[in-house]
Amino acid sequence: MIFIVCKSEFFYISFKRNSIILILFLIIVFNAIGQGKITATKFDSKIDVNINNNLFTSYIFSEDEKYPFFFPVNGPSNGSVTSMRNGNYPHHSSLFFACDFVNGGNYWQDILERGQIISLRADILPSDTTKVIIENECIWRRPNAISPIKDLRKITITAPSKELFQIDFEITLEMLTDVTIKKTNHSLFSGRMDADLAVTNGGTMINSNGEKGEKGTFGKKSPWIDFYGKRGDKIEGMAIMQHPSNNWYPSPWFTRDYGFFSPTPMYWPENDKETTLKNGEVINLKYRVLVHSGDVIQAKIAEQFEIYKSK
Repeated sequence: MIFIVCKSEFFYISFKRNSIILILFLIIVFNAIGQGKITATKFDSKIDVNINNNLFTSYIFSEDEKYPFFFPVNGPSNGSVTSMRNGNYPHHSSLFFACDFVNGGNYWQDILERGQIISLRADILPSDTTKVIIENECIWRRPNAISPIKDLRKITITAPSKELFQIDFEITLEMLTDVTIKKTNHSLFSGRMDADLAVTNGGTMINSNGEKGEKGTFGKKSPWIDFYGKRGDKIEGMAIMQHPSNNWYPSPWFTRDYGFFSPTPMYWPENDKETTLKNGEVINLKYRVLVHSGDVIQAKIAEQFEIYKSK
């Protein structure tokens, strides 16, 4: 605290007021520095998102793709923590939302004619430099069949710190007809980790209960799973969180040690056969992705979920 003795009362009041303004200004500046500057640029079929002038991710929505997805998803090391169509299970496209066995269609893998989630529009919404907001409207379509679903996605990207990048993925699905989804592990929000970070190569996959690996996490209900591994002399990874407001929360997880993880109720339907949704029914789902340095403790994933669930 600074004290200044001055005969002029006016000068004292003016100085005091300006000091408060200066302090508030510095708080705003320090917060901005901590969060990082985020920008987005739209091309014909993708939106690139940069954090402090470094590419964080591209949201790709080309009509030649099966569905929209994120790739790369770069960690603090500037290397992607996710994998794009490697030799094992090449239909895994990094970080994505899709589903198989929807009214006889396949909106997850196989040729485009079997089913495709097509972007109708993708817009960058106005925001300040601490975040990027993308709104994406999609239709689920295949030849000679009624479109079963249309969806609206709101994607908000922030950088709480230089060691933590965040994607909030919110999706509203509207049933355009009665929908039957047969039991499938190919469903909903999913991540495929880069091979460097996979459990099979020394990485760690852990849920909120402290259970690890495919053996410990498969089929278990958990609000979140964190997946991380060593890159050079550093550790980085990616966590996926389910919001408590979601239908079927907390969904059990389909996990694989080679790097795949997805919270999905579709592999564990109540009747063990199928999930049915009525024409006009609306499903709202929210997920948070945290791309981070360090392990699950250092990145404070449990504490981060407590913040997320209160929103």
